[in-house]
Amino acid sequence: MKRILILVLTIPVVFIASFLITREVLQNQKSDRQVNSESKVLNKATDRATLAAELGKSAKTKNQWRTVAKTWEEAITQMKTIPTKSANYDSAQKKIVEYQSYLNIARDKQTYADSTMTLVKTIRGDISPKSVVHSGNGLFFAQNMMYSHTITVYDRAYNLVKTISDKVNLSDYGHGEFQGIHKGSPVEASFSHDGKYAWVSNYQMYGTGFNRPGKDVCHPSGNYDSSYLYRINTDTLNKEQVIPVGSVPKFTATSPDNRLVLVSNWCTYDLSIIDTKSNQEVQRIKLGRYPRGIAIDANSEKAYVAIMGSTNIAVIDLKGVKPFAVQWLRNIGASPRHLNIDPKGNYLYASLNGEGNIAKIDLSTKKVVGKIRTGNAPRSMVISDDGEFLYVVNYRSNTVSQVRTKDMKVMQSVKTDSHPIGITYDSKTHQVWVACYSGSLMVFQV
Repeated sequence: MKRILILVLTIPVVFIASFLITREVLQNQKSDRQVNSESKVLNKATDRATLAAELGKSAKTKNQWRTVAKTWEEAITQMKTIPTKSANYDSAQKKIVEYQSYLNIARDKQTYADSTMTLVKTIRGDISPKSVVHSGNGLFFAQNMMYSHTITVYDRAYNLVKTISDKVNLSDYGHGEFQGIHKGSPVEASFSHDGKYAWVSNYQMYGTGFNRPGKDVCHPSGNYDSSYLYRINTDTLNKEQVIPVGSVPKFTATSPDNRLVLVSNWCTYDLSIIDTKSNQEVQRIKLGRYPRGIAIDANSEKAYVAIMGSTNIAVIDLKGVKPFAVQWLRNIGASPRHLNIDPKGNYLYASLNGEGNIAKIDLSTKKVVGKIRTGNAPRSMVISDDGEFLYVVNYRSNTVSQVRTKDMKVMQSVKTDSHPIGITYDSKTHQVWVACYSGSLMVFQV
C-alpha cells in the first residue's frame, strides 16, 4: 500500500519537473529567436547606414542626395523596429538620433543641390509619338497617331516590349453596326492607378462607316464622326474594351480611385465620363471650344479641364451633392493646354500655349500667383514626385525646360529633336521621357 502511494505521489513531481524543463527550453528558444531576429535588424540597419555614408561622400546632384536621404530613412526605419523591452533598445535609440542628424544634412543638400537634365537615351524607329505616358510600373506607352497607327510600349531598359496595332474589329466589342477591320489613331493615354489598364484615345477612326473625320479647327455643328477609347491590359498588352466617346478625343485621365476615366472631346466641345465598371460613358458635359488637358485631385473629388479655345479652366465636381456640376477658374491666360496638380493639392499648373507661359494657380484663392515663360508654344508638362519641379516641352523652341515651382524660375532648358510634344516622369529612376513628333523619344536623367 505504501509502495502504491509513493508511486502515485511521485508521478506528478516527475511530470511537473518535465514541464518546467520543457517550458525553460521553449523560453530559451524564443529568446534565441528574438536575439537572432534583432541581430538581423541591427545588421540591416547598420548596412543601410554604411551605404548612406558611402553614397554621401560622392553625392553632388539633387537626385544623388535624394538617394542618400532615402537610404538614411531606411536605416532609421529598421532601428525603430527594436522593441522597448530589448537590451538593444537604448543603443538603437541613440543610433536613430545619430542617423536622423545625417538625414537632415542629406535633405538640406538635396534642397540646395543643382538639378540638371542630362540626355541618357534617344529611341527611334517607326514612330511618330504625339504623347508618351508612364504606367507607374515601368512601362512607357508612346501613342503614334495616324502616321504609324500604333502604340509602342517600352520598359525601363529602353527595350521595345511590344508594338500594338490600332486595328480593331468594332463588332467584336459590341458595336455591330460596323463591319470589318477599322483603324484608329492613338493620341493620348492614361493608366489606372494600379497600373493594370491603359486607356488610349484615338483622334479619329478609319474604315467603313467613318466618312466625316474631325479636324483641328472644328465646331460641333459639323457633325463629325465620333471616335473610340481603347482599354488595354498592361499584362497581356491586348485591347480588352473599345468604348465610344466624342469627336476627336484628346486627353484622358483616370481618377485616383479608379472609378472614372475622363476624356476631352476636341470637336464636340465636351467631356466624356466613363464608368470603369460598366466600361460605358455615363455622362457627357458641354464645356466650350477645344477642351484639352485634364487633372484630377488626389481625393478624386474634382477634375480640372483646360479649355484651349478660351482663357478658362473648368472645375468638375466628381463626388458632390450635384455630381458633374461645373464651376470655373477664369482669366487664367491664353489657350490653357496642359494641367498638373502638385502632390499636396495646393497648386494647379497650366501651360498657356497662346502666350508661351506656365501659370501657377493657388487653388485656395483660385488666383494666378505666378507665371514664367519657358519657350515658344509650351505644350505638355509633368511634375516631379516631390512637387519641386515642372518639366515642360516647348513645341516650337525644340526644348524641354525645368521650372522650379516654389518661385517659378526656369532652371534649365535643353535642346530636343524637332517638335517635342509629350512628356512623362518616372519617379523610381528620376527620368523624364520626351516624345518628339518628328520621330523620337528622348530620355533625360534629372
